[in-house]
Amino acid sequence: MDRAQKAEVIGSLTERFGQAGVVVVARYQGMTVADMSKLRSQMRAVGASFKVSKNRLAKRAAEATSAKPIGDILKGPTGIAFSEDPISAPKVAVEYAKTNPKFVILGGVVGTQFIDAKGVEALASLPSLDELRATIAGMLKQPATKIARILQAPGGQVARVINAYAQKSEAA
Repeated sequence: MDRAQKAEVIGSLTERFGQAGVVVVARYQGMTVADMSKLRSQMRAVGASFKVSKNRLAKRAAEATSAKPIGDILKGPTGIAFSEDPISAPKVAVEYAKTNPKFVILGGVVGTQFIDAKGVEALASLPSLDELRATIAGMLKQPATKIARILQAPGGQVARVINAYAQKSEAA
């Protein structure tokens, strides 16, 4: 790689670090090309991405952004997962690490906060943005349903009382 190519890679990584809501660093030593392709497709499916880069270039790119704390864990064959949503990349990475022992999560950054591997797992256990939206929509819908039931109850009670008198008078 010549200087121009290195500068281009650093610029691209700096832009990704700047836009990312979360960055996850993982070791991928011993994984096959098919394994990496599967991981990348799973990341793409949730709006995240996984990139393998030279550690020195990734450290330089991270220096200029809030992802600076990951510089210490960029040793050996490491890959970096990015996503704007702070839950997607960790969720996919943790699920993938459960099925592939060669993929080991080292840590990451959320905003400016460094998190270790256990922090990434904790982040992955949180509900996604879509799940939160569905929960909130359900919560907002419940009061309206309860109000409708309360308003219908008196009318239903009156109808049952009238029906009971009608049946009583028919029986007599």
